[in-house]
Amino acid sequence: MADDDTSLSDEERVELEQLRAERAERERQRSASAERAELERLKADKAASEADLPPSRRRIAEAKEKGRRLMEVDENDDDLKMPGDRDRHHHRVVIIAVVLVLTTIL
Repeated sequence: MADDDTSLSDEERVELEQLRAERAERERQRSASAERAELERLKADKAASEADLPPSRRRIAEAKEKGRRLMEVDENDDDLKMPGDRDRHHHRVVIIAVVLVLTTIL
């Protein structure tokens, strides 16, 4: 009889599992809301620090961010995004080829 007093019935086990699942869900939601709050706080801190920058440093930061976005790898394409550099490179290759042809002819 002592064994039956310490063990749980099937209904109690089901209820215990439900309570554990509810507690895990509450913890997950609490963790997610804490992460969201931290993200918002970090965004606000970043915006405040950027607002305090002098205009020249702000322009430099914006240029760095623009350069970072240009050099970002596209998920659908393995190539880097370099539209301006690619065009300039093609022009240089064509000019070098023309110079080489002209020097061999003359």
